[in-house]
Order: sequence, then C-alpha cells, then structure tokens
Amino acid sequence: MAEEDSKPLAYIPEIILKKRKSNEEWALKRKAQYEERNALIRKRAKHDFIRMPEDFIKEFRTRELDLVKMKQRTKRKRPALEMTESKLLFIIRIHGKREMHPKTRKVLYNLRLRKIFSGVFVKANEGIIEKLQKVEPYVTYGYPNLKNVKELIFKKGYAKIDNQRVPLTDNNIIEQALGKYGIICIEDIVHEIASVGPHFKEVANFLYPFNLNKAEGGLQGTKTLYKQGGDTGNREDQINELISKMN
Repeated sequence: MAEEDSKPLAYIPEIILKKRKSNEEWALKRKAQYEERNALIRKRAKHDFIRMPEDFIKEFRTRELDLVKMKQRTKRKRPALEMTESKLLFIIRIHGKREMHPKTRKVLYNLRLRKIFSGVFVKANEGIIEKLQKVEPYVTYGYPNLKNVKELIFKKGYAKIDNQRVPLTDNNIIEQALGKYGIICIEDIVHEIASVGPHFKEVANFLYPFNLNKAEGGLQGTKTLYKQGGDTGNREDQINELISKMN
C-alpha cells in the first residue's frame, strides 16, 4: 500500500541545477566583496581620524589669526545706524566653525546662530552692530521687507518652548506664551517683528532660529565682504533676494 502511495521525485533539469549553483557562488562572491569593501572603509576612516601634530599646529595658528582679525575689525569705525531706514535686521550664518576661534563662536552662539544656514531677526543697535563686526566673515545680514518677514514666519517659523522646537500650527501656543503682550496669533507675530514693536525682543526670543536652505547659486563660499564682490557682511536691501532663495 505504501509503495502505491509513494510518488516519484520531481525531475529537475541539469541546466537549472547548474544555474542555482552559479547563483549561489555569485552571491557568496558578492558578499565577500561587500565585507572586504566595508573593512577597507573602516580602515580608511580610522586612518583619517588619526591627526598629525602639524595638523594641530596649523589649526591653532588659523584660529589665533581669526581672533587677531576679529580684534582688528572691532577697531574699525562702525557704520552709522542713521543710514538705515529700518531698525529690523535679518542675520544669516553662511560659514561653519572651521578655522573659527572659540571667542568668535561664542559671539555667534550669543546671536543664537549655532548652525550654518540658520537665521534670526534682531533689532539694529550699537550692541548688535558691534557683534556683527566681530563675526563678519561668518554671516551676512540686511533689512528684510514685509513680504519676506511674513513668508519666513509662515513657512519656516517654529516656537521655542522649553528648549523644544514646536511648529506654529496652533494659535493657542502663541496666546499662552505671548498673550500677556497682546500677541495671540501668527499675524500678530509678523506685525511685531516687521514693525519692531515694543515687545520685539520677547517675540524674537519666542521664535526658534530659522533653518534655511542652501542657496543654489546664491553664495560663492567666500569670506569676502558682499560690497567687495563676496558673500559676507551687510547686504542692506539685497538680503531680500538671498532670503527668497533660501526660504
């Protein structure tokens, strides 16, 4: 009975068996190549991480030179604030921390510009102008128009609540934080910033620094002043063109 129930084994053509074996060998070969490549990448990364003494010396000298240049810039005559029609400035950090002295980085952090391509609204005054002179090779700034103020806040505006980045999707968040100043919605924030109102400082600190996009074709990557054909420093009204490209 058992012999009657038994079924003959399925016949597998020899060509299929050879193809299976070939595929298995190819898969094993690819796996070996993948592991070898990863091992080489790890080895190179470890090698690149090892820094030679001359690297530290070069880095130290570059940062000290940055400090010397910063001190020289602060001795220059500051631009008169009377030349500006607006007291509102928008500052964008356009360079990273490479070759930067810790004192320069401290000023950038004080301006809340901790990351490259971050931007903040500030009220133009003597203290701000002094700070901008110190970090001039790392930032660009100018006078934003109402259109860009509104688009920045609506498109990239976030609130800073308990050191957390919270999207401005609910006016209740704004009212809870700024209601005591009569600011209860996002339109009130736009008006207070654009007009540099009496509670500008509270509103500006409420807003998280804006994370902007890299401007394709808008920056050359140089630390030369904008007025001299570079990227940095005061762009005055021309900052609006750059904001549009980065927003």
